[in-house]
Amino acid sequence: MLGKTAGGLYWMFRYFERSENTARLVDAGFRMSLTRSASDQDEWMSVIQTTSIREAFEERHDEVNTATVTDFLLRDMTNPTSVMSIVEAARNNARLVRTALTREVWEAVNECWITLKDALARPVRDRELPATLALIRQQSALVRAALHGTMLRNEIYDFARIGTFLERADNTARILDVKYYVLLPSVMHVGSSLDNVQWETILRSVSAQRAYRWLNADDISARSIAEFLILDRRLPRSLAFCATKIVDNLQFLADDYGERHACHDAAEALVSRLRDNTVDAIFDIGLHEFIEQFIRDNNALGQQIEQDYRFNG
Repeated sequence: MLGKTAGGLYWMFRYFERSENTARLVDAGFRMSLTRSASDQDEWMSVIQTTSIREAFEERHDEVNTATVTDFLLRDMTNPTSVMSIVEAARNNARLVRTALTREVWEAVNECWITLKDALARPVRDRELPATLALIRQQSALVRAALHGTMLRNEIYDFARIGTFLERADNTARILDVKYYVLLPSVMHVGSSLDNVQWETILRSVSAQRAYRWLNADDISARSIAEFLILDRRLPRSLAFCATKIVDNLQFLADDYGERHACHDAAEALVSRLRDNTVDAIFDIGLHEFIEQFIRDNNALGQQIEQDYRFNG
């Protein structure tokens, strides 16, 4: 496969995952703002910081609130990380690799773009926000479902999945970080009812609340939830699950092409660090510090994959 085609598939599915993840992050910020009686500015600023667009946001807006942040993250085409910008980028990549896609995947991509363009044509009111965020997640899921249901399990599928899981791991890490070290008002709240409500919000934002309760009943604690989202390989959005799937799909590529690259070693090292860790060791290091290092390693892995498979060649 040409590197340009591989890169188009990889980025197409990174972008679709990112659109869903942005909706999840906005949902987490919105729900957390509802749990606080004080100003919601801190919650929304933490979301802006997590998406690394604070400078761009402050150039466009003087106030930090639900209306300005959600509009910037969902609709603003001057923001390259807004949902609408990302979905358009995903569609452009899909057009680039059109011959590598089944008709069903291509139609799902177009349907997603048309549906969200209509839904985000106007500013989203607070009462409409939950339904709009659910629609964004649903449209991303429909594209992913078309991939699963109609594509051959070959290198096309592998590059799509690698992009998906790299992006998903980054999102789970960022949501964890924004909760524990930014949103929590004070260490005095650790273990309080407010702390527990916010952790449950994090579980909902990654569609893991029901699964967590199946395994842990009513044990809502920072350590157990962090362990679930970081180390549990049964959870599709945990860091360990995502890293394992990246290794699997890279290995399929190695088998198909008959060669390994530096990215294979980097991915396996990432899995080993998660597999050999415990939640107590992570908290001893510092959850914030551990997550920051994971995000750096995950980003470096993505760059290595682009280099090894010559996406720009």
